Amino acid sequence: MILTFDQPQANHNAGWIGFAPDGLLVVPTGDGGGAGDPNGYAQNPNSLLGKILRIDARDYAIPPSNAFAGAAGRPEIFALGLRNPFRCSFDEVTGDLFIGDVGQDAIEEVDRLSMSDASTNFGWNIQEGTQDYGGADRTDLVDPVIEYTHGSGMTQGQSITGGYVYRGNLELIK
Repeated sequence: MILTFDQPQANHNAGWIGFAPDGLLVVPTGDGGGAGDPNGYAQNPNSLLGKILRIDARDYAIPPSNAFAGAAGRPEIFALGLRNPFRCSFDEVTGDLFIGDVGQDAIEEVDRLSMSDASTNFGWNIQEGTQDYGGADRTDLVDPVIEYTHGSGMTQGQSITGGYVYRGNLELIK
């Protein structure tokens, strides 16, 4: 079986897939493009866009612990509320997924997802990083573990790419 779904725009298609430590296939998806997620795909449980999908690829089975397994919404969805999770990696120690989610206008973020936390909502397009974007404050949204603003300063940048977990000292070079 092959999973396919439409991409409304040419951007925000994500750019990585991988296998979790438990052998399940993890597929981050972008929100379908268009400034601000105009169709609200990232928060829509009936859309595969703007999500982390989790599937048993051996026989295309839905893990029973997925967010909408046996409930309203697409059963492939494990987590939601992402804009463009371009690169991700699993922490070899904890098994958590670290997600580099490319921001809209102001904030780039890294999100952390425990593979035991189905239905995590990272907030796009209600918030961009920890900042309000298109909605009211909500307590059920999970903030990024780190974020930075757009710019050319020492602690600023542009499009986040993602990478690997590093457990050493970090010193900013000035």
